[in-house]
Amino acid sequence: MGYKEEFEAIYLEKIKRDGAAELLSWLNSTDFFTAPASTKFHCACLGGLVQHSVSVYRVMMEKHFDPAADNEESFAICALLHDVCKAQFYKKGTRNVKNEETGAWEKRPYYSIEDSYPYGHGEKSVFLVERFLRLKTSEAIAIRWHMGGFDDSAKGGSFAISQAYEKYPIAVKLHLSDLESTYLREKGTSAIHRK
Repeated sequence: MGYKEEFEAIYLEKIKRDGAAELLSWLNSTDFFTAPASTKFHCACLGGLVQHSVSVYRVMMEKHFDPAADNEESFAICALLHDVCKAQFYKKGTRNVKNEETGAWEKRPYYSIEDSYPYGHGEKSVFLVERFLRLKTSEAIAIRWHMGGFDDSAKGGSFAISQAYEKYPIAVKLHLSDLESTYLREKGTSAIHRK
């Protein structure tokens, strides 16, 4: 089973909320299932975004799901949809790079950002999801703050992130799962060579 099939299987099994079918249909109308997850770091490859989303879900369920306190639908929504802001976000191109061994110039693929709706990272994902499916407050907060201190609005000492993590444990769990997926489990998944 590929990442797209795994994503859809989890999504269809766990997410039963009104608007879920329409959201999945919209995702299929975008490049969500073929887009990279980054320009050159983790999962900078064809299908990297869906690979990352499934990876975050696996980490959340394996390491952070407490059946007495947590909700499987909320975990699926947060993990699978935290980065929908990256659909229709990357543009694939080529650039000339000098081959260090031969000295010859070669065309190499790369991704650049082409953000047609610059609304912020977590905020944009919340906005896009809520066009179809109503989020619980805890889910919206978790998706909004999943980047933690890597988010531009958290730089400079925002107290909102601390309050979000204090009040909504799912936000901490999503952030930790995103970090582990990105920096540990997805290491070496980029098809783009960094310089």
